[in-house]
Amino acid sequence: MKKINKKMMIAEILELRPEAADILVEKYGLHCIGCPMGRMESLEDGAKSHGMTDKEIEKMMKDLA
Repeated sequence: MKKINKKMMIAEILELRPEAADILVEKYGLHCIGCPMGRMESLEDGAKSHGMTDKEIEKMMKDLA
């Protein structure tokens, strides 16, 4: 299975691991799964646009691993 990384497009992550949607929405409040930007924005960019810090993003990546 391809490893998820923060530079991947949100839509690509959800295609690889649909269960990631629950983590992104419920744990991190990222509703990018329904946003058109999810097709054009990396997970890192989406998280930062929602005010997440680098440390929070790294924790999220561990949760998605």
